[in-house]
Amino acid sequence: MKSDNYGVESIQVLEGLEAVRKRPGMYIGTTGERGLHHLVWEIVDNAVDESLAGFCDDIEIVINTDESVTVKDDGRGIPTGIHPKTGISTVETIFTVLHAGGKFGGGGYKVSGGLHGVGASVVNALSSWLEVRIYQNENVYFERFENGGHSVKPLEIIDTCDKNRTGTVVTFKPDPEIFKETTIFDYDTLKNRARELAFLNKGLRIKLIDLRHDKSEEFLYNGGVIEYVRMLNGNKKPIHDSIIYIEGSESDIEIEVALQYNDGYSSNIYSFTNNINTLEGGTHEDGVKMALSRIINNYAKKNNFIKANEDSLSIDDVKEGITMIISCKHPDPQFEGQTKTKLGNVEVKKIASNIFGNGLEKFLLENPNEAKIIIEKAMLASRARMAAKKARELTRRKSDLDVVNFGGKLVDCKEKDPSVCEIFLVEGDSAGGSAIKGRDSMTQAILPLRGKILNVEKARIDRALSNEEIRTIITAFGTGIGNDFDISKLRYNKIIIMTDADVDGSHIRVLLLTLFYRFFRPIVEQGHVYAAQPPLYCIKHGKTIKYVLNEEERDEYLSTLNANTKYDIMRMKGLGEMDAEELNETTMDIEKRVLRKITVDDVIAADASFSKLMGEEVEPRKKFIEENAIYAQNLDI
Repeated sequence: MKSDNYGVESIQVLEGLEAVRKRPGMYIGTTGERGLHHLVWEIVDNAVDESLAGFCDDIEIVINTDESVTVKDDGRGIPTGIHPKTGISTVETIFTVLHAGGKFGGGGYKVSGGLHGVGASVVNALSSWLEVRIYQNENVYFERFENGGHSVKPLEIIDTCDKNRTGTVVTFKPDPEIFKETTIFDYDTLKNRARELAFLNKGLRIKLIDLRHDKSEEFLYNGGVIEYVRMLNGNKKPIHDSIIYIEGSESDIEIEVALQYNDGYSSNIYSFTNNINTLEGGTHEDGVKMALSRIINNYAKKNNFIKANEDSLSIDDVKEGITMIISCKHPDPQFEGQTKTKLGNVEVKKIASNIFGNGLEKFLLENPNEAKIIIEKAMLASRARMAAKKARELTRRKSDLDVVNFGGKLVDCKEKDPSVCEIFLVEGDSAGGSAIKGRDSMTQAILPLRGKILNVEKARIDRALSNEEIRTIITAFGTGIGNDFDISKLRYNKIIIMTDADVDGSHIRVLLLTLFYRFFRPIVEQGHVYAAQPPLYCIKHGKTIKYVLNEEERDEYLSTLNANTKYDIMRMKGLGEMDAEELNETTMDIEKRVLRKITVDDVIAADASFSKLMGEEVEPRKKFIEENAIYAQNLDI
């Protein structure tokens, strides 16, 4: 039905912070766990901006027992005078007026991150209550806000303080009406970002305190991004001793780069602008990569590593095994997209390229032994790339008719619209047979895997492409890999790993995730990868059969049964034990199954995990096992 009731009364005007509460996702992205933690960083970013301006040395983040958070800094303190435009205190203006802050010019901050001024007011709007204390002019100023950002009473002086003490203390309690999923802060999430900020701002001390569990950690890195690279390479084996460090500035734009090569095969380049992780890169990263390729090729040719008639090293060759941090500080950064994941300032590319290129050239000339090691690493990568190019031809899918079933492996679905199709990667031929019989043949494809695939964390791409199982997976997905990768050609919207609920099944799942993360990362980042959840137990009582995923579900279900009920509990050992009907009902039926979506919230933490668990270095893995063995349950011995 059409409505003609569209007049002036249909136009809603949201005053003050009401717009934030009405559409919180527009301001913090999500009201889930990620958005909850985003509140903390908006307040912390303000303190870090004080550090960037040269007025703050210490930041303290406290998780209180009531799940409120306190952020303290020793900066200048928010200005406390009456603001000429609003007629209220500047403190109240900053916490109640959108786009009010010191980050829009006027000399408050040369460089800043955060939400460009809306951070404090957005946090206030999405909190049950917020309190702010400012130490300034030998006074302690205080104001409290409640019910989504409404001031209880104007800013007032509540105490005096030492004349040398300055700073801001903000405490807020997220509103459960907004954050319905959770209001519980995760210590490790806060720890990882606090540590990252300390790395990116050398000399800044950040302390994290958890009063709920009586623990705390302090982060202070006078070496800055040099120490960041050292930590990231901690689970790897560096091939040269020095961590190359280059810094410089031009037109008020500062560039900092630290890098070191390891004996691995993946590249890990992380870029930041004003402490914001530019996940999609941008002009600062492009400039550095361009210089990396140019300088290494020039050095290799001048020193006869590459002959005149030989091809130059590609950017992929010179990136192999590199761990690199790129930090750009820009007075007016332009980010592409709402999420600020790509720097768009065109002038930065040339500046970053010049600063980094000059520094790297100087290092190679002054350190010929390390230069030789780096060049030889890149040349090995080049030879492997050429071999991989030949092997890759075997995985290209020229038409659907060329690979109807990949030699009897893939059993494809009938539907050709990728948005409704899914592929199950199934452990073993036995389970594969049941899955083929139990599937929905219209939309579900089955690819049985014979045994464990190659651990690609320990292999170059050429060796990976010689592995039959991996070639089959690449061909089935249709995206290609490396320079040929094109996610728009992905043939299945859901890629579902279906392995047994035991140790071997977990190992196969991790091997597949390693393959996906290293060779098909966008399919993971864009949410196409899932893990099926086959039941761990089958409970039979009378004619009723109940499948449960874990011990908690088992105990919860048993508690609902009559005390006199007799039942049998069978631990499910493998998918192959189920017939087609059971497998469909428990693990494959879209209406009944449980899937775990594989997501990547922190690419740096993800890389560290894969390196630690699947890499060449034994000691980090041994330490991980020793620290986590107490949590292991139901191991198959």
